[in-house]
Amino acid sequence: MTALRPLGADGRNPIPASAGVGLRPQHYADILGAPSPLGWFEVHPENYLCAGGPQHDALAQIRAQYPLSFHGVGLSLGSEARPDALHLARLRVLIDRYQPALFSEHLAWSSHGGKFLNDLLPLPYTQQTLDRFVSHVDETQEALGRQILIENPSLYVQFSASDMTEPEFLNTLAQRTGCGLLLDINNAYVTSINFARDPIAYLAAFPWQHVREIHLAGHATESDALGRPLLIDAHDGPVCDAVWALYRRMVRQMGAVPTLIEWDQEMPVWDALLGEALSADRILQQERDRAVA
Repeated sequence: MTALRPLGADGRNPIPASAGVGLRPQHYADILGAPSPLGWFEVHPENYLCAGGPQHDALAQIRAQYPLSFHGVGLSLGSEARPDALHLARLRVLIDRYQPALFSEHLAWSSHGGKFLNDLLPLPYTQQTLDRFVSHVDETQEALGRQILIENPSLYVQFSASDMTEPEFLNTLAQRTGCGLLLDINNAYVTSINFARDPIAYLAAFPWQHVREIHLAGHATESDALGRPLLIDAHDGPVCDAVWALYRRMVRQMGAVPTLIEWDQEMPVWDALLGEALSADRILQQERDRAVA
């Protein structure tokens, strides 16, 4: 396998260790109308696979002012089938066009037999699954010519066949492929609560040395058929206090890491989204100050 370098490793397009938000058309005018204190924006590349149009016009203007991170949702790396070669080629064209500093995907699958599902579905954590996922990550990194990051999922079911923990799976994946990791702290919290586990213990076992980006988000609180709490990774509201506390704990351990506020449903006005990002920036700065005090 050819040597891989992280996106932006040449120093031209780095993602700062500060807060960013997902780029949405509702906020184009706010972003382009006045300078923003944000350090970067995240883009779902599947929304920009056309050749041109108003979205590309806005993205080009934003890219001229801010670094970008691409967060893919369509590769289905956990599927039995290999990654789609045409999709990889189209992603490579988009990456070459906008030069994002990071590219991430999910520890999940979303297609089977040529049919695509509108969800990110879980995997059993077995040696067989790991070997297949390693192969698909290797193929993706070769096709894109870049290191990618893999995000831990939010889970609502677990497999009795699993013979390793999620942190063990991700650590081995990173060691074998050279990929990085995207630590979604809200996903870690959602999964832990759904299975009555300790989120602090999960994060203590997480291979943070491979983490290149963090996600924070809001979630919905429901109940299962037995009346137990069931959290849904809805991305439809502000980050809760428990997730903010976990985030501060991880920043204290890892140092400052590029941090995204995910808010994809019930989209707020720009100032509300910006306020969430500034809250993350305050924690990053407070922990920097604490480290040098």
